Amino acid sequence: MKIKFLSENKTDNPGFLAEHGLSIYIETYGYNILFDTGATKEVFSQNAKKMSVDLKSVDLAVISHGHYDHAGGVPEFCKINKKAPVFIHKDAFPDSYGTDENGQIDREPCGILWTDDEKKKVKDRLVLTDGPTWLTDNVCISGTIPDYKGMDMTEDFYIKCQDGTYVKDNMTHEQFLAIREEDLFIFSGCSHKGVIPVIKYAKELFPKEKITLLAAGMHLYSASADMRKKVIKQVMKEKVDNIMPVHCTGIEAICQLKTAMGENCIIATAGDSYGY
Repeated sequence: MKIKFLSENKTDNPGFLAEHGLSIYIETYGYNILFDTGATKEVFSQNAKKMSVDLKSVDLAVISHGHYDHAGGVPEFCKINKKAPVFIHKDAFPDSYGTDENGQIDREPCGILWTDDEKKKVKDRLVLTDGPTWLTDNVCISGTIPDYKGMDMTEDFYIKCQDGTYVKDNMTHEQFLAIREEDLFIFSGCSHKGVIPVIKYAKELFPKEKITLLAAGMHLYSASADMRKKVIKQVMKEKVDNIMPVHCTGIEAICQLKTAMGENCIIATAGDSYGY
């Protein structure tokens, strides 16, 4: 397996761009997979060129959930690549809003921000998921991640209704990508429903498999210190061999995971490549 980070919040690679977003290119089982497309059309595509990733050769794209920082580059991808289906959850398109540090609903939306023209152009490329979508016996898009008792979201999101009122977004549209290559590799965009539910559901989809790598945004940057400590303790109990905490995990949680796991916590940034 080859993994290349085309978009991430940070980079220490000269000449590469970084943004609040995530995009990962994966080569596995003869598939070239694009997991998320970052927030903008420029970052993932320009970094792909610098990394000699031919986006025209991508066989399929997977969008982790319906937020701009993961789906923003889809129109550009569909312009570059004329054939690859884009797997996205059927519930990924509401008018979504996050909350500020005081729990107040943000003024600006955080959902998919495609223009009407872009929506028309990408519509026929979208494959809408719901439950698990098995591409092969070894490659699965999770679909909706189940709720697990005692596992809470670290931030609330809301959907704006046509009458101007808001209802809570239970994030049914979030999904992860799991690949079995001898052991299990998990790719999660933000883990809004909690990183532990991601791990637990992956274990249900691939029972008794050892997890070699979890590459995931864990959405701990806005969590309280107690919540970060609790989640990291739970992650350690899951006995994942290697973790790449990216994107919305937040620098404090990344440092705490690095302290706890040492070399088994890998600090991935835009422009980085890994092989397994």
